[in-house]
Amino acid sequence: MEKIIALTGKVKYSITLDPSVWIFDDRKVDLTTYFSTSSDHTDELEEYTKSISKHWDREIIEGAVYPPTLKTEKKYEKEKVLTGSFGIPFQPFLENAEPEDNATTLIIKTLVSEHELSLDFAKELILGFSEVGKPLSENGPVHVYFGDGSNQKHPIKNVRGFFIK
Repeated sequence: MEKIIALTGKVKYSITLDPSVWIFDDRKVDLTTYFSTSSDHTDELEEYTKSISKHWDREIIEGAVYPPTLKTEKKYEKEKVLTGSFGIPFQPFLENAEPEDNATTLIIKTLVSEHELSLDFAKELILGFSEVGKPLSENGPVHVYFGDGSNQKHPIKNVRGFFIK
């Protein structure tokens, strides 16, 4: 049970987080590139519309092309999962817990200390759960990275729970 993390406190719903299943989550991010790339938050519908439009234009000009490398792409994805370092945004979990209106602070509880952050700052957190294809078993189950990457070299480790007050 030490791999399960609770999100409790001034929330409508206390939830438990299981980092061992996040490898299958589409929201995961690659930690090797996440902090080095610029994070332009664009409208998903607008981005989707632009990509479909670009694809449509290409098909009109060049004709439909079916990818001959579908099997190769799946193999690459599997290899990436087995060797990559991944994290997941904390914001969806925070939103699902539905903090009360008077809640202002997130406390990250570790084995040896507690870290207090504002809820606005907490929305940008990334929870690292995999390093070089392996779960974080020694100093995990998750590492907490700030959204701006300022603690990328020294994340908060040995996280045991999240408490909202």
